Amino acid sequence: PDLHTSHTLLSHTPFDMPEWTETAPWPQPNCDAIDAGTTAWMMTCMALVLFMTPGLAFFYGGLVHRKSVLTIIMQCIISMGLIAILWLIIGFSLAFGQSGGGFIGNPDSYFMLWNLDPCTPVGFPMQSGPGNYPGLLFAGYQMMFAIICPALITGAFADRVKFEAYLIFITVWLLLVYCPFAHWVWNPEGFLGKWGVKDFAGGIVVHISAGMAALASIFVVGNRKFDSEEEREAAHTPHNRTFVALGTGMLWFGWFGFNGGSALAADGIAVFAIVNSSIACAMAMFCWVCIEWVHIGKPTLVGACVGAIAGLATITPCAGFVRPWAAFVIGWVASWFCYGCVMLRDVFHWDDALDVWAVHGMGGWIGSLLLGLLADEGVAGQARGGEFFAKQLAATFLCAAYSFVVSFAILKIIDIVMPGGVRPSDEDIKMGLDLSMHGE
Repeated sequence: PDLHTSHTLLSHTPFDMPEWTETAPWPQPNCDAIDAGTTAWMMTCMALVLFMTPGLAFFYGGLVHRKSVLTIIMQCIISMGLIAILWLIIGFSLAFGQSGGGFIGNPDSYFMLWNLDPCTPVGFPMQSGPGNYPGLLFAGYQMMFAIICPALITGAFADRVKFEAYLIFITVWLLLVYCPFAHWVWNPEGFLGKWGVKDFAGGIVVHISAGMAALASIFVVGNRKFDSEEEREAAHTPHNRTFVALGTGMLWFGWFGFNGGSALAADGIAVFAIVNSSIACAMAMFCWVCIEWVHIGKPTLVGACVGAIAGLATITPCAGFVRPWAAFVIGWVASWFCYGCVMLRDVFHWDDALDVWAVHGMGGWIGSLLLGLLADEGVAGQARGGEFFAKQLAATFLCAAYSFVVSFAILKIIDIVMPGGVRPSDEDIKMGLDLSMHGE
């Protein structure tokens, strides 16, 4: 039977969901339609994006106290296992399956990816038109995005969340926040994408979603507790700056696949995306160091690394829509804006331990707005303008509010239902979660 007829496992049950959009025929196996060059590029980018998650583990691991370094690395690494399984079973279908009113995908569309193979090119419903690389590869590439996104959140509640609570949270969060965002923006039938909202590689889908979830988490989990100012200082001092620098290098390298691969082709747009990413990263890193030098009197390695990540997060929604001069401006804005958000976090006493909200959430937010002001029609067909900016502004506020509210609700419910709540005992925290929770 052809692939289209195999998508009806649930279509005639009494529990039918909304009518699933059927605007084009499903692609059929055709090895002649597969381009080796594009396929090789997308396979490389898939590997690069996966490489970012261990990079994030090193980055976060170097920033936390030595008593919880293995805990936060474990939280990143386990996402590579759990999220991949969820993506295989239902996540990819919810994000890129047949659309139900532009809000969510049919969970039956790609169940277990059983109806995808290396000879079936990408096409409806995951993409609006036929492509020249396998749809199975597109599913794998998008899996890498799904893996790193929940791992980003862990930096906010470092040192103070039970492992079992974390597993439940990222499971539910993927299904209720990440997959809907990916569907709204990146599915060809998603309501935000059809309205004209653009997000080249995840400023909204990845960074705003994770950043606002991070902010919500600190209101449920609460701040860290310290018996003395010396203890507070020790907890806020990175235990291994070498890990931070190593993680930054791995993330910067992997981001070429994150942003460059989002062109979904080895073409000029991919070139723009990669070059722009490096320019914005470099500019934000250097400016962050200068700001810090003036502010605290010394330039620090950790500051340079955090500035680089701020630049990368901010350029992500814009990477394939702007020219290099605009990437330069975006990097400059990222350093000032995200540094200011870090200061604001201190004013409000939000214990976002590793600045996930300030760097990723607000970086993705300001980058999505700058896209409305700096997009160049000659790069990828999207022109800047007031109407486009207004749509970007509305989408960022909608998605930020949705992620915050739903993330807060998920964690609050887990906190109420789980014996002892999501937070370990004070004794376990004082001992260090590496030992008390993982026995390592």
